[in-house]
Amino acid sequence: MRIGQVGFGGISKEINLAYVPEAKVGNYVIVHVGFAISILNEEEAHRVFETLHELNAMDNPDLS
Repeated sequence: MRIGQVGFGGISKEINLAYVPEAKVGNYVIVHVGFAISILNEEEAHRVFETLHELNAMDNPDLS
C-alpha cells in the first residue's frame, strides 16, 4: 500500500495513494475519506482553493 503525506491548510496527513499510483511529490490531489482519488494540475487546484475560500466566506462572513 502506497502512502503519501498531504498538506491540508497547514495540517499534514497520511493518505492512501492506491487509486492514483502515478502521483508524485508536489502533485495536487483530491482526497476523500483518506484516499487520494484524483490528481489535479496546478491551475485546477488553485480554482478549487478559490472556490472553497469563497464558500467559506459565505458561511463565515467575518473570515473573508
